[in-house]
Amino acid sequence: MTKARLIPLFFPGRDSAFDAQVAALRNLLADEAEVLEPAALGSALPATDAVVFPQVLGDAYKLVPQIRDIAVPMLIMTSEFGTVSMWDWEIGAYLRSEGIETLAPYSLEQARRICRALAVKSELRNAKFLVFQDNPGEGFQASIFKRFYWWEDECSARMRDKFGITIMRKSFRELGEAAKQVSDKDAEAVLKNRNVAVSGLSSRSLYSAVKLYLAVKREIEQDEAIHGAGINCLNESHFSDTTPCLAWNLLYEDKKLIWGCEADTMSMLSKYILHKSLDVPIMMTNLYPFLMGQAALKHEKIEKFPDVANPQNCLLMAHCGYLGVLPRPFAAEWTLKPKVLAIVDENSAVIDARLPEGEITLGKLHPRMDKISVAQGRLESYAQYPGSDCRNGAVIRVKDGHRLMNSLTSHHYLLMTGHQQADIHFIAKIFELEVEVI
Repeated sequence: MTKARLIPLFFPGRDSAFDAQVAALRNLLADEAEVLEPAALGSALPATDAVVFPQVLGDAYKLVPQIRDIAVPMLIMTSEFGTVSMWDWEIGAYLRSEGIETLAPYSLEQARRICRALAVKSELRNAKFLVFQDNPGEGFQASIFKRFYWWEDECSARMRDKFGITIMRKSFRELGEAAKQVSDKDAEAVLKNRNVAVSGLSSRSLYSAVKLYLAVKREIEQDEAIHGAGINCLNESHFSDTTPCLAWNLLYEDKKLIWGCEADTMSMLSKYILHKSLDVPIMMTNLYPFLMGQAALKHEKIEKFPDVANPQNCLLMAHCGYLGVLPRPFAAEWTLKPKVLAIVDENSAVIDARLPEGEITLGKLHPRMDKISVAQGRLESYAQYPGSDCRNGAVIRVKDGHRLMNSLTSHHYLLMTGHQQADIHFIAKIFELEVEVI
């Protein structure tokens, strides 16, 4: 990953304390940022991702016009610990009253996450997501899949206009054929080095999953600008004798590649921004709020939700039979198993994995790319329904289930470990996003 470029700005009368703080920041942020040569406030600036004030003085009250003219994010990191100094809250408040937003981290980890987010913003301007699809919505379950915004040209255009990212499309039919041409010998070579945990899966199913991984890997290695990939794996599953679950796991392990189940580019972009900035485990899955009742239960082929206290504030999270595609580095438990859903080929495989129980955060971009919705909660337990489409789903509790129901942006949401809302507010400022807390 690239590093954020930061230019330290000094007020008139630069002194040794300023230089010492610049040196401290270079050391503290060595892995996340390139701290460039300092410049005077008001001077012309070279290309940069942000400016940083290693020192703020009372002159700030008199130099508001010069500060307002800065066209990139402004960081205040004035303590030797890489954070804002408490003596600078007053200046920060004054600048806010003048309509000037600054980023003032109060922990070193926040400062590092801000720098990672700045680098992500820069990366996205030249990045591509590759999706494999032919006629999305025309395959299985067309009445469901034709509704999804992520396949609209408008969606791709808004992503490009807001973030700079390009959505590339290639044929899933051709990819499926290419995977079948991969030799068993090549698949065996992969398996010798990967130690994939399997249960109940035939050798043919495992080989097919590995062959699809190799076919996708060949495609993405043709263009270094590809930072994520997705496949319309359910709606057009007739183009392949397997599913890409293992491929996404192995490609994340290989390249930290962001993946998109069902070619959901909205989830891919949300995942890219949040994971690359926060550096926390993340995945996409389906939401089934207990408040949805039979509409949710019927889809998952289960009779009732788990018995819990205050069920109106609980969600069952499941995707493709289990929790969803979760890379092994993030998982408390991980096994590759035979497929569950009737919509995919009988030879297909699926991941049965668990995030650790505990604090959790849900998040996803809004369709207009101007907001990100965030909900904090707790992953309380896992629920198993043998013979259903939810063999191992997560039970998550949120603060207000009714509010969540009235604010959701999609049935697909990202799950992150830990409570991340506070730092998402910092990241949202960098991407000029409003945070909607639900």
